[in-house]
Amino acid sequence: MANLLYLVHRIPYPPNKGDKLRSFHLLKYLSRDHKVFLGTFVDDAADLSYIPALQEFCTDIKAIQLFPVAARLRALNGLLSGDPLTVRYFRDAKMQRWVSETIQNHNIEAAIVFCSGMAQYVETKTRLPIFLDLVDVDSLKWKAYSKTQRGVMKWLFSRESKVLLNYERRISAKSTRTFFVSEEEKRAFCRLSPENAFHVDVIRNGVDTAYFNAKHELSSPYAEDEIPIVFTGTMNYWINDQAAQWFIYQVMPLLVSRHPSIRFYAVGRSPSSQLQALESQHVSVTGTVDDVRPYLKHARIIVAPIKTSRGLQNKVLEALAMGKPVVLDRQCDEVFSDFPDSELRRASAPDDYAKIIGEFIQSPEVAQVTGENARLRICSNYNWENQIGIIGPYLPPP
Repeated sequence: MANLLYLVHRIPYPPNKGDKLRSFHLLKYLSRDHKVFLGTFVDDAADLSYIPALQEFCTDIKAIQLFPVAARLRALNGLLSGDPLTVRYFRDAKMQRWVSETIQNHNIEAAIVFCSGMAQYVETKTRLPIFLDLVDVDSLKWKAYSKTQRGVMKWLFSRESKVLLNYERRISAKSTRTFFVSEEEKRAFCRLSPENAFHVDVIRNGVDTAYFNAKHELSSPYAEDEIPIVFTGTMNYWINDQAAQWFIYQVMPLLVSRHPSIRFYAVGRSPSSQLQALESQHVSVTGTVDDVRPYLKHARIIVAPIKTSRGLQNKVLEALAMGKPVVLDRQCDEVFSDFPDSELRRASAPDDYAKIIGEFIQSPEVAQVTGENARLRICSNYNWENQIGIIGPYLPPP
């Protein structure tokens, strides 16, 4: 049983959003055969109460509360030092001290680093095998964000894209193995960092197919006379907020004119005031829900109209696992290329969405078969254990 250092930028519990799902399942896998020393930040004070739950998986935990306003101010120092803002955001002297003492006092045999902001804590530990899970090429996200901005913010995002890419290349070169969430992310990084291509691999996201299963008894949250169309996600993430508003403005008028009983549900925590203001007879914004599964199970169709994204979307995997027909935006389709149209439909323009959704409404049997086909593929290819297990052969022996 090896002693492993595991560094995560956000406390990996509860596993209720994309990055926390991946980091938690990685922790769960590591703790099965090894002793895990977890260093993490807590950016939501409510999550401090979950630290005891993590003790089941960890030999030791260093959890430091992160105050976002102070972290943003700290990040701006990166403009003077030349560092990526992402790195400065997660810089903390107490965390560095704990990491150094843990490595020295507990015979740490390898470090697993989740996301680029945490690599700074082991960057100088040249004799320590480092396994880096970058998940996505974050520098490309910042590049995409910059295209949506103007003025100072455009410059700031563009600058972060360039500086962060240099940092990603540098820390990958120091790692034993670097992982990404999809073949597409891997290819993008290898194109930008060809010197690291020989030690880059893929760990895809998975889904708990026993939990996300429509066979569970779950009461419907919808009125009997409505046709619910659902989009799930963390709604204070601007990409999700943008997607929901785009669908309401661009697609819903087309759908309502043809199907007057249709209703769009934006399901997820912390919706913006702009999104909440769009609630109407045909639009519902739920905010936080205790369990997303009833909204998935009883939806007629799930949509993912995300226009700017990278990586493998957990919200899509969960909907497919529930056996629901899903309409995905073509701009996010590349990572789901193994799903044929008989399992997952694609759209881009408002007319495309309206046409496909209309077909599913008019032909419930087609919608049902599409969802059933998708679940079969999810159960076969997207189990968390199978995906995370890819890191196993690279780790020290138990």
